[in-house]
Amino acid sequence: MTLTADAGAADAAPQSPPRTTVYRPVAPVDLRATVGMLRRGPGDPTMVYDGPVIWRALRTPLGPTTLALRAHGDEIRATAWGAGAEHALDSVPALCGADDDPSGFDPSPHPFIAEVARRTRGLRLARTGVVFDALACAIIEQKVTGLEAFRAWRQLVTKFGERAPGPSPRPMYTAPTAAEWRRIPSWDWHRVAVQPPQSKTIVRVAERADSISRALLAAATGDDRDRVLTSFPGVGLWTSAETRIRALGDPDAVSVGDYHLAHEVGYALTGHRTDDDGMLELLEPWAGHRQRVIRLIFASGVSEPRRGPRLSPEDHRGR
Repeated sequence: MTLTADAGAADAAPQSPPRTTVYRPVAPVDLRATVGMLRRGPGDPTMVYDGPVIWRALRTPLGPTTLALRAHGDEIRATAWGAGAEHALDSVPALCGADDDPSGFDPSPHPFIAEVARRTRGLRLARTGVVFDALACAIIEQKVTGLEAFRAWRQLVTKFGERAPGPSPRPMYTAPTAAEWRRIPSWDWHRVAVQPPQSKTIVRVAERADSISRALLAAATGDDRDRVLTSFPGVGLWTSAETRIRALGDPDAVSVGDYHLAHEVGYALTGHRTDDDGMLELLEPWAGHRQRVIRLIFASGVSEPRRGPRLSPEDHRGR
């Protein structure tokens, strides 16, 4: 793995000798398609693409850590820097889809899904196991465009997170801890255009971050997971599904209420857009693997043509 120091190395976190491991998955893994979906926009300070290398900044129980992943033949080579390097290396199999069980998934009910599944055998569902980070990120993304949400995430993480160690291509930062999210002043939320309902929800769930994480990781079914998350005001089914997808690699989570998702699923499977009810009906043959089908649709590159103006971001910061 070729690693290059960033231009700001003089200001970086103290360096420590890297640790390495090699993960040999039992099934093919497309690293970009599997881990890449965790990136929140091209400027995400917690995740960087550098050619074939994926860099991730992680917050571990032992401190901030940077993880670099690169596929090499049938292997995934991982290098980690920082006090939590061993913890980060232990997370590599789950991150690369080792916990993803596709047994029982039959793509044949639709020829398009069958063909995409045949062409994308390396697509797996990543599991981070980090519930609060996924939940906070999903809350920021409520009711705004991706551009707005990615910008807010980038600015908040860079300001309130912790600089990650290692020779990353650009300075990287771990997401703030739950306690750090709680301490963000109201004017900083306003400055990055995160509205009070969302910032208050993040602060509220941050107060119980550990108990939420334990309950979600212990929940056995999708309905149980939804009950854990939606028991908090401001967390609905869309936010629950987005959290389940990122933190748990949940193969059946469906983000009902998404601005585009139902249209994209409808177009891919029927040639016409549909609503949430229609999407759920179309996905019913794959109950238990509905998120897997959605990911295959995204991986196919097929997308509904845009017929109208894009949703324009509103700037509320001067109000």
